[in-house]
Amino acid sequence: VGIDVDPWKVALAEGLDAALHRTDDVVGHTLALSNGRGADAVIVTATSTNHDPLVLAGEIARDRAHVVIVGAVPIDVPRSPYYEKELDVRLSRSYGPGRYDRAYEERGIDYPAGYVRWTENRNMQAFLQAVQAKQVSLDKLVTHRFAIDDAPRAYDLLESTEPYLGVVLHYDADAPVAKSVLVAPRTSRGRANLGLIGAGSFAGGKLLPILKSLHGVAFAKVATASGLSAKDVARRHGFAAAVGSADEILDDDAIDTVVIATRHDSHAELAERALARGKAVLVEKPLATTREQLERVMAVATRNPALAVGFNRRFSPHVDHLRAAFALVPGALAIQIRVNAGAASPDSWAHDDGGRLLGEGCHFIDLAHAIAGAPITRVHAVAIGHPDPDARLRDNAAITLGFANGGIATILYTAKGDAGSGKERVEVFGGGISATIDDFTTTTIVRNGRSERYKTAQDKGHRAELVRFIEMATAGARPPIALAELRLSSVAALAVLESLDTGNAIEL
Repeated sequence: VGIDVDPWKVALAEGLDAALHRTDDVVGHTLALSNGRGADAVIVTATSTNHDPLVLAGEIARDRAHVVIVGAVPIDVPRSPYYEKELDVRLSRSYGPGRYDRAYEERGIDYPAGYVRWTENRNMQAFLQAVQAKQVSLDKLVTHRFAIDDAPRAYDLLESTEPYLGVVLHYDADAPVAKSVLVAPRTSRGRANLGLIGAGSFAGGKLLPILKSLHGVAFAKVATASGLSAKDVARRHGFAAAVGSADEILDDDAIDTVVIATRHDSHAELAERALARGKAVLVEKPLATTREQLERVMAVATRNPALAVGFNRRFSPHVDHLRAAFALVPGALAIQIRVNAGAASPDSWAHDDGGRLLGEGCHFIDLAHAIAGAPITRVHAVAIGHPDPDARLRDNAAITLGFANGGIATILYTAKGDAGSGKERVEVFGGGISATIDDFTTTTIVRNGRSERYKTAQDKGHRAELVRFIEMATAGARPPIALAELRLSSVAALAVLESLDTGNAIEL
């Protein structure tokens, strides 16, 4: 039995046992078809601002039947007849079990059929098999077809009063595929034709506005995981083209400068390929999620050293101010960095591939490396453990670094604090001098009993880092961070995870 308030859709459903309008005798027809029992199951796919669909579902259901809510209706279940019939009300979550589960949808970890018979994927398989066997016909569900060149007419249809269901845009399979052409190809060494791979909130909100303000940067192509988001980024930021994959950027010889701002697991592979094509590369941190990945990237970088990693904090003017204060201090420094990172959803992708300690903690390892002025030689890490429920996320840890000049650094990274206490605080001690950076807005130097204060709007070094990167890309300047330091900061970040796993200090 199919019921609708739209006469056109009722007519379209001709061929069912009963295709009924809401004003018909729905209850009578249903009882007649079911030998007086009523429906075994009722699926509500309506959109409504009142509970009439649920009232009707209860009226046509038999005793102890199932009422499954798929559509957007107020879940205001009337006591009668739901109580009298002891009806079972269920909600269907989109495509079925697995929907919104990142382990299932993104990592491909399936549920055993013995425990979850009908997952999102198995539901789709069953539907496609039913279509193939002609148990389900889609013919009536597609009411309009338009050639892609006539796409505006399809959108006009959506705003018209003409009834429609499925609207298909089709391509001419034999037509040549148009290739995007750069509007401003690189014509001199002083210009960077930039390709952006990945354009999430950080790239769109921080990197692109700065790059747009720099002289000699032409926004050529952008690729994201979603074609729609790529098109939106291209429109908002002035890229010449939005393309469907990273390959279309990496394989384009006209693009000589690449920014990689994807999720962590793809950083190393994309950076390796871009460097191998002779491009200047800025890859967001971390550079790699395994030692094997890291060594492959560094091997290519020995042939093309035009590599930068988003370790921006070492370029902050506050760090410059602090380092100047200790420039003539003999002996080693004692460094303490506190990162009040805030909690992230347990289901967030930030916990994947080394988690937040690798993805964000590497920032502060590199910062300590830059301040200490000597290679990192030793790493030891301890994380909050069981029975604390946050232990499995591994985003509450104390990291100790040792340096070749005898210096030490401790980094406390925690997701347990309150944002009101500030996010990042750096303290350095040496030669009778104490220095503090508070959230990269205020630096205080104390020596001989007197305090000096340096204040700015928050500046974590992004602009200075990007200026250095573009100078490398356009004028052949040295990499913003020496390759040996990039590698060592990355090795130390990976050693944090090894130390947590083994409980041992890791000698580098």
